[in-house]
Amino acid sequence: MDKFISIEQFCIHHNVDFAFIESLNQYGLVEITTIEDTRYIIVEQIKDVEKMIRMHYELDINIEGIEAIYHLLNKVDSLQEELTILKNKLNRYE
Repeated sequence: MDKFISIEQFCIHHNVDFAFIESLNQYGLVEITTIEDTRYIIVEQIKDVEKMIRMHYELDINIEGIEAIYHLLNKVDSLQEELTILKNKLNRYE
């Protein structure tokens, strides 16, 4: 159970409505796991969920906007990793 946090605890701690987390799940932005009638978020996702909370509550970005931003940020990360790999390959040939 160390790799999960209950959504109820998470929502109370972050003062977030459960419906927001459910919306993130419906858009495929967060994975919810149910164990014995309790719903959980994987601890590894907490950092991303906290970013999405800030986007929504502090920047007033709707779920659709968060989805677009999240996918673009993932693409940027992927491209940065690819660039690093290519630079390392190039350095071997110099």
